[in-house]
Amino acid sequence: MVNIRDLDPGASPLDYYGAELRRLRESAGLSQQQLGGIVFCTGSLIGQIETARKIPTPELTQRLDAALDTGGALSRLLKLVLRSQLPSWFQPYAEMEAKATHIYAFQAQLVYGLLQTEAYARAVLGVMDQDRLDERVAARMERQRILDQDNPPLLWVVLSEAVLYQEIGGREVMRNQLAHLLSCRDRPWVQVQVLPFAAGAHAGLPGSFNILRFDDHPDLVYDEGYGTGQMTADTHEVRHRALRYDHLQAAALSVEESAELTACVMEERYGEQP
Repeated sequence: MVNIRDLDPGASPLDYYGAELRRLRESAGLSQQQLGGIVFCTGSLIGQIETARKIPTPELTQRLDAALDTGGALSRLLKLVLRSQLPSWFQPYAEMEAKATHIYAFQAQLVYGLLQTEAYARAVLGVMDQDRLDERVAARMERQRILDQDNPPLLWVVLSEAVLYQEIGGREVMRNQLAHLLSCRDRPWVQVQVLPFAAGAHAGLPGSFNILRFDDHPDLVYDEGYGTGQMTADTHEVRHRALRYDHLQAAALSVEESAELTACVMEERYGEQP
């Protein structure tokens, strides 16, 4: 078993979280077993978290904060822990995404990450790579918390119609994912349009991309690539993508028509079958 004293709290956010949890627990005079009983988990899980072998969930972290009277310190630290689970090349984008006031995304193959269900994200991230899958899924779900904050960004997403038909994770996962997209109508700051097959050749053929806008920072463009991505604030590139996005929005179905198509595909393709 790993000895917590041999771990370097500065090695990673997860190591620091584990060291802080151990310090807070011992200051409270609790054993791992006792703390586990208070927060409804096993003492073994507390030990795995303290030795940086397991990433805690946001829900468990909230219970730990309450049990140890931390004032939310562990929950704040967890954001760094989960972000550290993102690929190193993606972390700069995730940091800027969390600060953006407007996010415009075009997706040719997949539902945009901020709108993915946990099951859909697991199926996407687990293709050919099961290593630390729970942690990577948790990191993606953490990104979505920006949509639940007091002042969320305006998120406008254009999805290729192909996204609705590409079966990711099985019929039930897709049905729930499309239902989740439909539920976005309850969030006025989230708008989803579908670019229909009937649009033919369109401005998004070169690939998926995102535009981030800020109150106090130049606009950014993020181009997705195979296993990596590229972010730039170059004025020419930003203007070029903004023009492409305007054309994509114009060619896409309206938000209402997009919801109708999504509901139709959900029932006809992924509904209950005899």
